[in-house]
Amino acid sequence: MLTSLYSCKSDVKTIAENNDIPTADLNKEDIVVYLEELASDAYEGRRPFTNGEKKTIAYIKNEFKKMGLKPANGNSYFQDVPLVEITGKPGDVMTFHSPKGKLELKNGDDYVLHTQRAAEQLSLNKSELVFCGFGTVDPARNWDDYAGMDMKGKTAVILVNDPGFGGEDPDFFSGDIMTYSGRWTYKYEEADRQGADAVILIHETTSAGYPWFVIKSSWAGTMLELDRPADADDCALKGWISLPKAKALFESAGLDIAEQIRNARKPGFKPVPLNATVDATLSNKVKKDVTKNVIGYIEGSTHPDEYVVYTAHWDHLGIGAPVEGDSIYNGALDNASGTATIMAIAKTFTKVKPKRSVVFAMVTAEEQGLFGSQYYAEHPLFPLSKTVANINMDGVNPMGGMNDVTALGYGLSSLDIILEEEAKKQGRYVQGDQEPEKGYYYRSDHFSFAKEGVPAIYAGGSTDHKEKGKAYAKEFNKEYNAKYYHQPSDEYDPKTWNYDGMLQDGQLYLNIGLRLANSDFWPEWNAKSEFQRKK
Repeated sequence: MLTSLYSCKSDVKTIAENNDIPTADLNKEDIVVYLEELASDAYEGRRPFTNGEKKTIAYIKNEFKKMGLKPANGNSYFQDVPLVEITGKPGDVMTFHSPKGKLELKNGDDYVLHTQRAAEQLSLNKSELVFCGFGTVDPARNWDDYAGMDMKGKTAVILVNDPGFGGEDPDFFSGDIMTYSGRWTYKYEEADRQGADAVILIHETTSAGYPWFVIKSSWAGTMLELDRPADADDCALKGWISLPKAKALFESAGLDIAEQIRNARKPGFKPVPLNATVDATLSNKVKKDVTKNVIGYIEGSTHPDEYVVYTAHWDHLGIGAPVEGDSIYNGALDNASGTATIMAIAKTFTKVKPKRSVVFAMVTAEEQGLFGSQYYAEHPLFPLSKTVANINMDGVNPMGGMNDVTALGYGLSSLDIILEEEAKKQGRYVQGDQEPEKGYYYRSDHFSFAKEGVPAIYAGGSTDHKEKGKAYAKEFNKEYNAKYYHQPSDEYDPKTWNYDGMLQDGQLYLNIGLRLANSDFWPEWNAKSEFQRKK
């Protein structure tokens, strides 16, 4: 498959064979030491803006210094990431007004509302409601869901996912494979660009990929955002409404929501005024502070101004609601394991002399929205135009050795060539995301680099256990998601964790980095990818 996608494949092999690529073995004990430390209760769940953050970043900095990594930000290993902590309280009801009367939505049950602005009071007062399809603007596809509509003074009502989702044409908006325009983050960003008062997404479990209770729990209480002015020109309010209330809204406008969804999937769709307005309020407690990325690097011997960047997020959820008496959300797998493994890779890299510089960025606030990596990508300490690739690790397989390497974004860039070759050396095969409709490629820190044009990879063993097969792996992953993901139970357990898979994936990442750091190869995006390098 890749031969047809990447005409440079033979060139890559020649480069690799004609250069002296050093080899090194990852030390299991290094992973264990770092993981056991970072996942302990002493770090209080590693939430930004807490004492747990202070302990975490101090520990990583000290370990980087002991390894001999150079500080990436002048004389400092820290990069400040200004965030704002917003604790929002929506009004008890949000009200739609139409010629047929008033429709009241109950906070939490029918709608959720929040803001990305550092403002204590925000409101909508008879803001006009407009159905804007999937909220997508894509000139390459000649697609504009806002065509002809001035959104100032208006609230956009938008569907989640892509126009191609659930259709019969796999090439239309990539079919069931979510593109970035299908993610809620994109829809927020595009509504910002359109100058709307607010944006409201219509929740539907299949297209969203998760039920309403996830919406209700994820957009309530205290949230972190990148610091932006209280009077910023982005949407004042952002949120979701349940499907039943969306149907009621459309009915009040004399519209059939199913028919409107079908129309929104067709080229030439135009925004549809809903002949209704919305009133809503949001009160916020605002606290501004600075969290930190921790970044060290090894200077290249031949091409010091070219960079391979490893990332892992050090943060987790901190101290929260008790579950069976435990209130510390340790995040052992997510992502003390990835942080520990990248730190072990960094330590191993100090024993070789890479030709290119290798950067190790332990980034903050991934759990709140990829903010640490986004801030780095928008304020890079090393030029992105000279950044060869990003290698991201977010959770490491604890179930044992695997036959597969599951790569998010497989087929998007020529990084796949090196990934395939290094996986083959381990006796493994590479496959793409097995749930591409859920948009996982856009949900970890590699995406911040991809969005800015840097080829990025996030891969690891996932679905095919070397000894126990696919059924075992499926059940293991199901149990983790049900019992451990974002729960206090995600704790380090040396008795049940199997380090064979961690070491396997860590060694794979090390080998890929060694190849990239000791060749002249510049990965590029596939022409069909939605990303391209920026000049």
